[in-house]
Amino acid sequence: CEPRALCHSSNTVNMAKIISLEEIKKHNNGKSCWLAINGLVYDITDFLEEHPGGEEVVLETAGTDATEGFEDVGHSSDARDMLAKYKIGELSEEEKAVSKAKVAESSSSSGGGSSAVFMVMGVVGAVAAYYFTQQ
Repeated sequence: CEPRALCHSSNTVNMAKIISLEEIKKHNNGKSCWLAINGLVYDITDFLEEHPGGEEVVLETAGTDATEGFEDVGHSSDARDMLAKYKIGELSEEEKAVSKAKVAESSSSSGGGSSAVFMVMGVVGAVAAYYFTQQ
């Protein structure tokens, strides 16, 4: 089964090609740039020069599961739709589960961190306000 194509099983049902993270790791540069996002695998080599944020941003996550970075940026629905033409397969169910767990862990831990930052900023602001009103 070639990349950018669907594999055909013996019962003629189209099934996506399963691509391991180990295979994705081999495609980590401007000549061959693969990413996994939300369990799906994309060959975005031809898109690098067109990426609005520049190819350097994408190459930082080339050859990896880039789900967290992709979601953190807040890509538009148009950007998400564009991915479809670059899809070459998907991760195995096991690797999808690991990926989901990592993203969930990261988002829950980063969410708590940002709350703490706002709390500290609030305390600093209150102290500064008190200091300046006392003078």
